[in-house]
Amino acid sequence: MALLVKICGLKTPEALDAALAAGADMVGFVFFPPSPRHLGFEAARALGERVAGRAKKVALSVDCHDADLGHFVEALKPDMLQLHGTETPERVSTVRSRFGLPVMKAIPIEQRSDLSPIHLYANVADWVLFDARAPREATRPGGLGKTFDWRLLENLSLRVPFMLSGGLDSGNLAEAVRITRPQAVDVSSGVERAPGEKDSDKIREFIRAARAVDAALTGKAMSNA
Repeated sequence: MALLVKICGLKTPEALDAALAAGADMVGFVFFPPSPRHLGFEAARALGERVAGRAKKVALSVDCHDADLGHFVEALKPDMLQLHGTETPERVSTVRSRFGLPVMKAIPIEQRSDLSPIHLYANVADWVLFDARAPREATRPGGLGKTFDWRLLENLSLRVPFMLSGGLDSGNLAEAVRITRPQAVDVSSGVERAPGEKDSDKIREFIRAARAVDAALTGKAMSNA
């Protein structure tokens, strides 16, 4: 399977169009007020309609109640829900069943012990996303431009696909992918000029870098077959 690319935290038509034109496979929208990337429902509705089937829409929330989940599901009509808080495996299963949508669960990583719950989540989620653990004083769990030790994911085997996130940009992407071999990569702050302000050139550069490393790794795999 080709490496999938998700551009997250999109807020403007210009940034969304840049991601779609460059070939993003997934586009992410944040519903979390403390984030500089937070979207209101009407903005989400307009951007969701603008996608027009050109990529999968992912709605990111943090420890959200069903009522709020229902509101942004109705506005965005996402293809997938991304749970980026402290949701338990039971909560992930409930959300997946209640809304009838695939669910991706984010797991914060800082040290090897952080990997211990991943198989519990892999039993109930459709995707697992690995992000850098936020500092204790942080006001939000992701989008902070922080990486983690990718070697912790080396040779990882899961029953569901996983996505790599956390401080990725066009410069470090190749190394991250070579080490972890994820099915998808996710970027937000790595394609911004300021928190919440996407840079169209950086979006294009990131997607080009992802396609290049995927082609290089696929070529090597085929030559070794």
